[in-house]
Amino acid sequence: MRWTHVLDEYFRHRAAQDLFSGTVLITQGATQLYARAYGYASRAWRVPNTLDTRFDTASVTKLFTAIATLQLIDRELLTFDTPVVERLGLEGTPLSKEVNVFHLLTHTSGIGDDADEEAGERYEDVWKAKPNYSVVETRDFLPQFVNKPANFPPGQGCRYCNCGYVLLGLLIETISGMTYRDYIRAHVFAEAGMRTSDFFRMDRVNHNVAEGCDPRRDATGQIVGWKKNIYSFPPIGSPDSGAHVTVADLDRFLRAVRAGELLSPELTGAFLSPQVVHSRRESWTEMYGYGLRFYVDRSGKVFCFEKEGVNVGVSGIISHFPDQDITATLLSNMEDGSWEPAWKIHEMVVEGQIT
Repeated sequence: MRWTHVLDEYFRHRAAQDLFSGTVLITQGATQLYARAYGYASRAWRVPNTLDTRFDTASVTKLFTAIATLQLIDRELLTFDTPVVERLGLEGTPLSKEVNVFHLLTHTSGIGDDADEEAGERYEDVWKAKPNYSVVETRDFLPQFVNKPANFPPGQGCRYCNCGYVLLGLLIETISGMTYRDYIRAHVFAEAGMRTSDFFRMDRVNHNVAEGCDPRRDATGQIVGWKKNIYSFPPIGSPDSGAHVTVADLDRFLRAVRAGELLSPELTGAFLSPQVVHSRRESWTEMYGYGLRFYVDRSGKVFCFEKEGVNVGVSGIISHFPDQDITATLLSNMEDGSWEPAWKIHEMVVEGQIT
């Protein structure tokens, strides 16, 4: 039995059990190996997902912010050492004046986050006391974190931080004179050939955009209804989360970066290389780069790099396996939709089943 049939049966089974709704794309180089859509873009109206459906990418958006920041470094309008607080006029806040662009890109700034995910906090809880529709522009995020105490001095730790990318977004706006979203549209989406990608407001009618929702379960685990995510995060994407793409556009983005179409050769290489250690395991090390997460074996070889994103009603991941030149992209309009399938595909690639 061909692996494509095995994988299709796996996803069909998960979709039938309401465990997956979304799209899957696997490529090797520029060759498409597998492309399927499952579940519903609108569960209320039973509108099926298609490969043209655009999904909220949650934190995968940080890749676009990282590329935009590196483009400004390429243009010598920023450096990795640029002091962020001074450049943004944030003196007088508890933010350390030692925080620089490199720290923000690699999650080594130590600044407090609006929701500390590594400590188990949920982003949706930020909006229990604050209307999510009040946060639309990048600067609107500042009150949520600028007065929080630091977790550690800049450069002396590594802790995932959403709001570090908010500050990068502010730098992009300050230097370019464009809004963050307009800059990404013009200099990332357009230059990468991501023709259908954009930022869509949840309170507007949008064509081919999946609605995020998750099952509500009773004490026995049975589904008793579905909950939309319209109150769980801001109504439109920001530098740390929320751009909308298709699986093909996200795959196209990574191929464009790897081909050197968005950055200089020097910064292309830097973007595709690990920079700092996040944690060590028995047989491998997890490292952060400029947006990407790398998995490095004992010999120092990268065997996989990826970026994932998750919010209520949203999950997605793009993974690249250098030895096989295989990229797997999953986008789902369910919070838990992508994780087990992503691991299954990872195992199939590593075991040589996907060819």
